[in-house]
Amino acid sequence: MNPDAIRVSGLSKKFTFPVKESSSNWIRNLLFPQTREITAVDAISFAVKPGERVAFIGPNGAGKSTTIKMLTGILFPTLGEIKVLELDPAKDRKKLAYKIGTVFGQRSQLLPNLPLTDSLEFFGVMYDLPNRDIRNRIRELTDLFQLHAFVDQPVRKLSLGQRMRAEVAAALMHKPEIIFLDEPTIGLDVVAKKSLRDLLLTINKEESTTIFLTSHDVGDIESLCTRTIVINHGKIIKDLPTRELARTFVYEKYIDLIPEKSFEHFPDLPEGIRYLTQNKNKITVVVDNNTIGLQESLKKLLDLFEVEDIDVYSADLEAVIRHIYEKVPHERTPTRK
Repeated sequence: MNPDAIRVSGLSKKFTFPVKESSSNWIRNLLFPQTREITAVDAISFAVKPGERVAFIGPNGAGKSTTIKMLTGILFPTLGEIKVLELDPAKDRKKLAYKIGTVFGQRSQLLPNLPLTDSLEFFGVMYDLPNRDIRNRIRELTDLFQLHAFVDQPVRKLSLGQRMRAEVAAALMHKPEIIFLDEPTIGLDVVAKKSLRDLLLTINKEESTTIFLTSHDVGDIESLCTRTIVINHGKIIKDLPTRELARTFVYEKYIDLIPEKSFEHFPDLPEGIRYLTQNKNKITVVVDNNTIGLQESLKKLLDLFEVEDIDVYSADLEAVIRHIYEKVPHERTPTRK
């Protein structure tokens, strides 16, 4: 049985920083400085299997970046144990660097004034690849990521979509077993996002690369990840298959009512059902399944309205995640796909 690609047990990270009192107490501040401690990550535990595609999500300040920095050896944990590819990132950071890749959507690791090929060669040399392997790997990645049209251009002249494809290609030069992705599609248009996601899925399938993703883009989570870990206030609040997010967190159904002619009246609705939108051409209601069942709600609605068509659907993943973060009912009409 293969060991876990990532194994975290009781992981915590605390930060201590000075707190200044009023300027009148500057002597006291100097002699007896006051400090405050915050817990960024609070005793979390999880494991990721080789080849898994995992989304690690949460609102700003939840502890995502701190966790990733500990997984990659940038930060040392206060408490707990980490094993990434059976290595301790704090003790074996250099060894681990040869086995993982990282992509940060807002920070480039490429050489801006040189052709992309130079950056790819640089990464190959940095990871001690033989010249022949470097040439072969550049050829493989150029074909896979369709870099031919701009591989000889300076990186600073690439579009954002081209640069992000190049960033991922560079991170994969040494065939890492795990790739950590932090907002990889930020700022990209719809076409560029789909292209990058498809490439990552191909790499995962063909090279069994484990994907560990943080993103606020729901499309990234839905398209790339089969599992989602939700963190908030430094604690893991849920760890489940991505497809089960809606079923676990949202207890509402949406019903569109289309009239035979037009709706003239909007009567009060039974308990557990509320209007979301209402006009003469369509009514959308929200049904709280904890209060009233779907079949019963449909019967009551048909008693109140003369309709030509009915459409029943659940909240989309974006609404689900907003539910998790805010823990309050949403008021936005979900987007159906």
